[in-house]
Amino acid sequence: MRIMRSKELPEEHRDGIVARQRSGQGYKKISAALKVPKSTVASILLKWKMFGTTRTLPRAGRPAKLSYRGRRALVREVKKNPKITLAELQRCSQEMGESCRKSTITAALHQSGLYGRVAYWKPLLCARHMTARMEFAKRHLKESEMVRNKILWSDETKIELFGLNSKRYVWRQPGTAHHLSNTVPTVKHGGGSIMLWGCFFAAAGTGRLVAIKGKMIAAKYRDILDKNLLQSVKDLRLGRRFTFQQDNDPKHTAKITKEWLHNNSVTVLEWPSQSPDLNPIEHLWRDLKMAVHQHLPSNLTELVRICKEEWQRIPKSRCEKLVASFPRRLMAVLTQKGASTKY
Repeated sequence: MRIMRSKELPEEHRDGIVARQRSGQGYKKISAALKVPKSTVASILLKWKMFGTTRTLPRAGRPAKLSYRGRRALVREVKKNPKITLAELQRCSQEMGESCRKSTITAALHQSGLYGRVAYWKPLLCARHMTARMEFAKRHLKESEMVRNKILWSDETKIELFGLNSKRYVWRQPGTAHHLSNTVPTVKHGGGSIMLWGCFFAAAGTGRLVAIKGKMIAAKYRDILDKNLLQSVKDLRLGRRFTFQQDNDPKHTAKITKEWLHNNSVTVLEWPSQSPDLNPIEHLWRDLKMAVHQHLPSNLTELVRICKEEWQRIPKSRCEKLVASFPRRLMAVLTQKGASTKY
């Protein structure tokens, strides 16, 4: 027969027992008034006399498998190398003479505020990159909103036909995980991909989106600018007083590209290397990929068409919101002392 554990008496009732006893009432009267057993009254008053409190005191419980010293040693290992695995930590624990399960190690690390999480992929930054990012942030953080809103943002991205790396959830019955309707189709190498160049402006929304055929070289990039940059400026009604943003890809800094930009009087924003987290267009690419793959395109021609349609559907308010985040991105760089940020 299983014995059910009784519930603890609420704290206000325990305090009431002490108050009645201090006012001169006996155990029998307190028990009758509060409708609790005399043994409960006696144990609460004994605890109050011994410890000066009616609160629940810490219980001993089962002894911990890991000692305080062993837990601190594991925490030091994790802080020294955040990419260390549970198996390696288990071996470290065994070497210290405290053999335990992986679940015990996980619980001990949780108690110290350390949790296993998926690591983000970020560009490799050396000291030179971080210094340049700091200088860029300090220089542009002081600029007015009007100046920031004159920037035309640009970038390239690759979209695979079946290559969206995100989880897809389905409602299914047990044992039907491999049914065709409950799976996401994949092919080798993503089934082909397309390279896109695009630009957008804060107040006016998105500019042109171009599908790049073949390998992207400096001459091809110059042709894209020649056919699409100034036309995007015209379509967005920017006039001539705008600043063009591009990263430091070799084709962007090639001689023929610089000559074209100079000949067409395009002011280029000086950009720090390895800094995609500063470019708001990266979030637009994510929005585009999510929207495109909702359509499940079946071939590259259809993929290009859907990309252009969804690019034009991106609302101006979304562009404005992303550009408004630019000062916060700069501040995050300063806070991180030039290292990678959450953006």
